[in-house]
Amino acid sequence: MAHFAELDSSNIVLRVVVVHNEDIKTSSGFESEELGIAFCQNLFGSGTWVQTSYTGKIRTNFAGVGFTYDTERDAFIPPKPEDYPSWVLDESTLRWTFPIPEPTENRALYRWDESTVSWVLKTNPPS
Repeated sequence: MAHFAELDSSNIVLRVVVVHNEDIKTSSGFESEELGIAFCQNLFGSGTWVQTSYTGKIRTNFAGVGFTYDTERDAFIPPKPEDYPSWVLDESTLRWTFPIPEPTENRALYRWDESTVSWVLKTNPPS
């Protein structure tokens, strides 16, 4: 199955739909994003559609409602978590992450504290 994301005028994902592979095959048997876009537009009306993939082989991240399609990166980027305004976009994964690297030793003893923008010791570390 192929997946296509519908975008609004700001390139925000409105929905993701599943299209059967047979509906996007060319006469020579290869899958075509253009045929998938035409299929979605025919079924749902005009709109902007972009193919996405669970595997990340197409456009880095699988699209979800609220994700942004970045045309320069040709990738889907998830929304920045509202509770973590300090987080930064990891350019290798195009996912949001801590602005300070996680502790490498005894990681289970720490938690992220957004109010201080730092890693702090847990009050009740695991035993």
